[in-house]
Amino acid sequence: MATGIYNAGLQLYHAGVRLAALAGKTKARRWLKGREHWASRMRADGIGQTPVIWIHAASLGEFEQGRPVLEAIRTTWPSYKILLTFFSPSGYEVRKDYKGADYVYYLPLDTRRNAREFLDIVQPALAIFIKYEFWYHYLTALYTRNIPTLLVSGIFRNDQVFFKGYGGMFRRLLEQLTHIFVQNEASLALLQGIGLQNSSISGDTRFDRVSALLSEQTALQEIAAFGAGVRLVVAGSTWPSDEKMLSDWWKENEEKEVKLIIAPHEIHQAHIGAISALFPGAVTYSSLKQGAGAGSDVLIIDNIGMLTALYRYATIAYVGGGLEKGGIHNILEPAVYSKPVIIGPVFEKYFEAVELVAAGGALVVHNYRNLHTYTEMLLANTDVYDKTATIARNYVAANTGATQKVVHYIQEKRFLSKA
Repeated sequence: MATGIYNAGLQLYHAGVRLAALAGKTKARRWLKGREHWASRMRADGIGQTPVIWIHAASLGEFEQGRPVLEAIRTTWPSYKILLTFFSPSGYEVRKDYKGADYVYYLPLDTRRNAREFLDIVQPALAIFIKYEFWYHYLTALYTRNIPTLLVSGIFRNDQVFFKGYGGMFRRLLEQLTHIFVQNEASLALLQGIGLQNSSISGDTRFDRVSALLSEQTALQEIAAFGAGVRLVVAGSTWPSDEKMLSDWWKENEEKEVKLIIAPHEIHQAHIGAISALFPGAVTYSSLKQGAGAGSDVLIIDNIGMLTALYRYATIAYVGGGLEKGGIHNILEPAVYSKPVIIGPVFEKYFEAVELVAAGGALVVHNYRNLHTYTEMLLANTDVYDKTATIARNYVAANTGATQKVVHYIQEKRFLSKA
């Protein structure tokens, strides 16, 4: 019964994507196009002819979270090929040419037939899922075939289906996983509360990923020139509610030596146009590269993939999403660079945000007046700025090491042959 409802839900989702594609939605078209003839393409690529490790990420954020594990595995077991799959176009389209994996694909829709054919082709020696994505048919088929399967950087909350009376089907999926690496004590307690013993605390591999950014010397010459001689407020992963608040703040901003950079979560033309309307005189990054925008104080980033390097140039970072129901985006990326972080009030689902706010490395705003107060305080008071920045940096440094715990477990269990 439950499986039938699950399958029906997937088919409805698939139909919805098709309708969206017919309506001209680019993301939906990419979702469908990227999955066309997937089996024949995998066979043509020779996947499965040599030992494979399969790593799956829902989207770009989960990929970046799991990237330290992927790269550590590649270094430790170089004889294995790595297959990286994505569910979302926002991950695949950005990382389809990622050199750290041998193959990058969209994950086919989770049907019994697709799961069977996918595993027949790939024959993975090990499967790793990042944070979530509990696909019933894939996980069941992995379990049936005795393929070791790990969940890395898992995070669980008591409102999830696993902990409801009707969640038996999904609880069984957790039971079938070889091991679940969770981020914190609360997640471990929830799993143990439903009788699961195949779990342990590793921490969050995102800390390892953002720590690695410190050694990546990604120079953004146009950004350096734009921010020369002024303080920069970098607003990353913003949504329309963030942009409206930033606009209200900007209109009242009396500080003449501050510039604003906005890197929105969505970069389609209509959204970029809406942001431009909120900030008359703003220049887009693509125009800036062509020599336009002289004298502009607001820069709109109209591409994907720059944000992690962009925070390096910030004086203050505003991380978007905290005014939306879904919650904030990655606050660790600016924190690792010793940047004070400002976020909206919707962050309770993100333990790193809860901890960083409590420690004093992140500040919470509800409206543009709060934003004005905090930016003025940080820019005017060196002691407050330095203290907040130091707390942010130290918090990241104190929480690294999750990747090595995962690698050690794989070595200990001898899932993979020695190089």
